[in-house]
Amino acid sequence: MIESMLIKGAQLVLPHQVVDGDVFIKQGKIVAIEPSIHESAELVIQEQGLTLMPGAIDTHVHFREPGPTQKESIASGSKAAVSGGVTTFFDMPNNNPATIDVAALNHKKGIASQTSYANYNFYIGATNDNLDALITAENCPGIKIFMGSSTGNMLVDDQQILDDIFKHANKPIVIHSEDETMVRHNMDRLKGSTDVKDHMNIRTPEAALACTKRAVALAKKHQQRLHILHLTTADEVDWLMSQDLPSYITVEVCIQHLLLHAPEVYDRLGTFAQINPPLRTQAHANRLFYGLRQGLISSIVTDHAPHLVEEKHQPFGVAPSGMPGVETLLPLTLQFYHQKNATLNDVSRWLSGAAQRLFNIDRRGLLSPGYFADMVLVDLNKSWTIENKTTVSQCGWSAFDGWQVKGKPIATFVNGQMVFREGEWFHLPGVAQEVTHAMS
Repeated sequence: MIESMLIKGAQLVLPHQVVDGDVFIKQGKIVAIEPSIHESAELVIQEQGLTLMPGAIDTHVHFREPGPTQKESIASGSKAAVSGGVTTFFDMPNNNPATIDVAALNHKKGIASQTSYANYNFYIGATNDNLDALITAENCPGIKIFMGSSTGNMLVDDQQILDDIFKHANKPIVIHSEDETMVRHNMDRLKGSTDVKDHMNIRTPEAALACTKRAVALAKKHQQRLHILHLTTADEVDWLMSQDLPSYITVEVCIQHLLLHAPEVYDRLGTFAQINPPLRTQAHANRLFYGLRQGLISSIVTDHAPHLVEEKHQPFGVAPSGMPGVETLLPLTLQFYHQKNATLNDVSRWLSGAAQRLFNIDRRGLLSPGYFADMVLVDLNKSWTIENKTTVSQCGWSAFDGWQVKGKPIATFVNGQMVFREGEWFHLPGVAQEVTHAMS
């Protein structure tokens, strides 16, 4: 274990500015950020032209453990994460068995404590009859409610049960927002379709908007903290912006919903483009980016949901929904900076600072004295190509295969320890920590 580290002469992405300077880290935390630091340290990194950013916090992943770990495990998913500069992840509960009680939650935390490369925490999932477990769970980022189709018994769309959860919840509620009745009606109407583009016609903007309105009404009724996951529609952006939302209702967007557009993506990728909620047209994506720039949408995440190549090769109606993405989140978001549609501070806020605020994460997500040293060194000028053959995720493919991007993570640090450097990983048991929530 490295007790002290000094990073010299980097471009530093601080909370409200970008400056050149040095960062001194001791015992896993940032001690000082100054124009020039002359402390001695066990490890000194001084390389020209690199940018130091807070490690990204992906608050929406599915690492499949426990369950079909041939697709992804906590070890393999977190390894992919740190290769892309993600230093913290929050994992969803639709595992096998599902994470719907305290014992299952603690089991996942135990696995992560031994195998994860990145800091971690885990949502607990709502069912129709586990309110006590939702309330009892400790140090949990939130309660996941699938108000649309889900795995096993995790669909919750009964109004009285939803009302009880929103009334009594003692931690943030995060929702998958698609109206189940509308989706099922569309499935019946299009039953037997072999056209993957019908995925959009089953999971329509109208279904998303109806469910979002329902959740917002419940949150307002009980003044309950609500986070709307993976927004996909212009309809929702426009309606939410018309509502003068209270601060306890927040929104995220996935990078793929900003960058991959129908119908082209379905023509090119077929069922590999099939995710829930679906990829939509560029008009929707443009409105999502507008909502991001206006502050309606706080954070960019991945909904990293890997399936094996042979599974995704199956025809529409059989192939599972979901795609990987945790290792390409930071590089892809940096394209907004290179295209002059965002600043480095915007990128850092969308990927790190917003998550810290949204989930009251204790001392992570910013380059600031006293914060944990979760950081990524990036070569902003490095151009490279995303390729399936170099994908780190165990599923072995990316929807962005062949994309040329600019800006490459060079080294990733978790709690002041280097866990990744230019194609090499360093798993040090005990380095990755369970994220704590200051107000949970």
